[in-house]
Amino acid sequence: MATLLLPFAAQAQDPEVNCEDAQTQMEMTYCAEQDFVEADELLNAQYKLSRQATKAADADAMADLRGADAALVAAQRAWVAFRDAHCASYGYQARGGSMEPMLIYACQADLTRQRTEQLKELTDLTDN
Repeated sequence: MATLLLPFAAQAQDPEVNCEDAQTQMEMTYCAEQDFVEADELLNAQYKLSRQATKAADADAMADLRGADAALVAAQRAWVAFRDAHCASYGYQARGGSMEPMLIYACQADLTRQRTEQLKELTDLTDN
């Protein structure tokens, strides 16, 4: 029976949606999700660079001045929890409606792009 569902699952994973002209709520939600996925990928790449910078700064610092990397990890964990909780609360504007997931994804994408910029700034400061 699972093999009968496979073609449907494959289709559901790769819909053909023009996000420049999304018409239905399902399309708009899908596009918001894809925007978040893209923003999250960029964040993860920047976070990796920022970790490299804080590790390098710690390696160059005297023992009692180290901790930049641990501080970054703690901040990132707290930030992810904040982002997810804040965006869940943002979604309450349409609680239970078909628009709620789109609002949450859009919020997550926006905050994620902001955090990526913050990490870039932090890395620039750490590199100097």
